[in-house]
Amino acid sequence: MFPPARRDLLPVFLVLAALSGACQSQQAGKAPPAEVSPDVWAVVDGREIRREEIEKTYRRTVQPNPATSEEEALTAKLTLLEQAIVEDIMLARARELKIALPESDVDGAFNEQKKGIADDEFNKELSARNLTAADLRESLRRDLTTQKLIDQEITSKITVTDEDINNFFQANKAQFNLTEEAYHLAQIIVTPVKEPQITNRTGDDATSPQAAAAKAQMLMQRLKSGTPFNELAMDFSEDAQSAPRGGDVGMVPASALRQVSPQLRDAVMKSPPGNVSMVAIDGGYTIVGVVAKQAAGQRDLSMPEVRDGITATLRNRREQLLRTAYVEAARNRATVVNHLARRLVESQGKVSSAPTLSPSKK
Repeated sequence: MFPPARRDLLPVFLVLAALSGACQSQQAGKAPPAEVSPDVWAVVDGREIRREEIEKTYRRTVQPNPATSEEEALTAKLTLLEQAIVEDIMLARARELKIALPESDVDGAFNEQKKGIADDEFNKELSARNLTAADLRESLRRDLTTQKLIDQEITSKITVTDEDINNFFQANKAQFNLTEEAYHLAQIIVTPVKEPQITNRTGDDATSPQAAAAKAQMLMQRLKSGTPFNELAMDFSEDAQSAPRGGDVGMVPASALRQVSPQLRDAVMKSPPGNVSMVAIDGGYTIVGVVAKQAAGQRDLSMPEVRDGITATLRNRREQLLRTAYVEAARNRATVVNHLARRLVESQGKVSSAPTLSPSKK
């Protein structure tokens, strides 16, 4: 995946949206409340997650699109609610461990979000999404606290040994023998037309040249503020194949690049590793990240770039696995009731007409 310039400011639990879809998980011996307001969309260990919180997150993370149907919007909100449930559990764990977040960290993250954007333009964007600066700061505070928890509980404890590196190299030796120069690339695709199939996590799809331009600019701003490339690709890319992989397209040989548009070819072949470029083609946009360049020939462990690359790959794999397991285990220990999901099922998808439910109602 494309390495970000700084740590993730989006929720680190996004990878779990598909793993934790159950409407209810209860621990024995805990009696649920008798009745819940329609504005309460979930309850986690007695803590309410209200509709307003998810609506704010939706406005903050999903590009406005008048063509979005009610069903598509509710699908995205269900995903965001599941993420909010996991975030709530992680924040409770952070409080237990007395993990403190300096206000200067929030200030720094907030300033990064505004970097390169005029104040009036920034405020106009917030207003268009019916958000305030305080809403954004609170979101950043929660995201940073969750990341700090993961860093303390997971990232800091991961080790990669020389034996691990050697075993990986021996098992994948053929991949280190290139017949020609190649480029490891990642991409985010934005098209100006409605896609027949959207596989990104938010269901976001630009359906006009104007919407595509606005979406591409939003993505570039998020990248500049430090949001990881792979997270944005999974949330917003309209390419069905690479979006689920965080935009990763693997190694692309130079001969293949010579067959694409000159703009895209030059954006890759004339850029150093770590660079991200936006290329406009026929009303659509390709945001391409150059992860690495590899010369032709056999490479071995005596080369620092080979050893460092393997180390990063192994660390990322282990961190992803342990992060997923850590969060899922914490969720399993919690008492969670997803009222929105249950109301949608009982009302056949019409949340506005769904009745107020008792958590114990089947």
